[in-house]
Amino acid sequence: MLNCASIYTYEVDDQDIALDEINEQLSEKLTLLENSVGIIMCNPEFISTGVLKHICENLPFDLAGVTTSSQAVNDEAGEFILTIFVMTSDDVCFYAGVTEGMETEVDRPLKTAYENIAAVDSEQPKLVLAFPPFGLRAGDAYIRGWERLVPDIPVFGTLAIDDTATFQGCETIFNGDSYKTAMSFVLCCGNINPRFLIATLSEGSAISSKAEITKAEGNHAYEVNRINALKFFEEKGLSERVLYTPFLIDQVSRKDYDGVPVIRGFASFTEEGAAVFHGDIDEGSTFTMLKCEPDDIVSTTCQKVAQINELPDVNGVLLFPCAVRRMTLMGANKPLIELQSARDVIDPEIPFMMGYAGGEICPTSVNNGVPTNRFHNYSLVILVV
Repeated sequence: MLNCASIYTYEVDDQDIALDEINEQLSEKLTLLENSVGIIMCNPEFISTGVLKHICENLPFDLAGVTTSSQAVNDEAGEFILTIFVMTSDDVCFYAGVTEGMETEVDRPLKTAYENIAAVDSEQPKLVLAFPPFGLRAGDAYIRGWERLVPDIPVFGTLAIDDTATFQGCETIFNGDSYKTAMSFVLCCGNINPRFLIATLSEGSAISSKAEITKAEGNHAYEVNRINALKFFEEKGLSERVLYTPFLIDQVSRKDYDGVPVIRGFASFTEEGAAVFHGDIDEGSTFTMLKCEPDDIVSTTCQKVAQINELPDVNGVLLFPCAVRRMTLMGANKPLIELQSARDVIDPEIPFMMGYAGGEICPTSVNNGVPTNRFHNYSLVILVV
């Protein structure tokens, strides 16, 4: 049995009041079983005032997560808020940890952190919850790191962000400490049944015809339709529009291709005219450019969240929408409408936590128990447990 609850506080100044509010909600909503863990998200202000550390040091379980710009739980949706999604069980074990800094590589610090846990319990996890830092590298690198350690295990998570335009204040969190370059994580072992949903922008919002990436490496696309990438976009009259334009990528050349496209965000052009994206761009992939509009964001979110209510045995839900979805809604002067709409749709009896992501990690499918782990942009990813 797995029981969940979402708890929160707006108290960003007084450490004791904040802790009292968290403890009061926890005692009302949940009886802790043998194994417990907390997924935590907060505005960075909670770090600087010491509230985050005080709460984490006085709760009887590990907590891992990230800073974010705004969040929702069953009771509230707001910006200057700290939320915790608590999972507790007698037959699911949770192991939380944090890596060393990942400035230069992913594999060595991740392997060290994982082996520290494996020395305690060698059971293979059924689910990895990953909370990587923002800005060091494309998010696919973290997925590959986990897949080398624990093959064929679903990986779900969010990259840290904050509420600034440059994301300079975002940090990952583990037990009250915060990190600029480390990844916190939770391994879930035992009797857990993760299911995944993804809301992307509708394909009806396309602003370009389909094109092929004919030369690429990592997150750099060098040629599109066999010409220089920058030249391709200039000839199409699209070079000035790409910065906040979603690219719907069909990764047909991947060995684990499952027929499900993903969305990539554009980062920049290099001096040589290569297009740099926030996630890997595979040679041979095709893409269509989409529009990101407020009405489409809200409708795609509501349609996907409504599917949660139809699933059996739902104990709790984590939802991580892309920060650019929020930016688009801010431009329409509706910064909280996606969070509020999700709250309105989801069954109020289902505990959930929702917070904006600097990049989303979620399988696009699970076939015969094998997940197709993917990194996303502009999307809403959902974990149902």
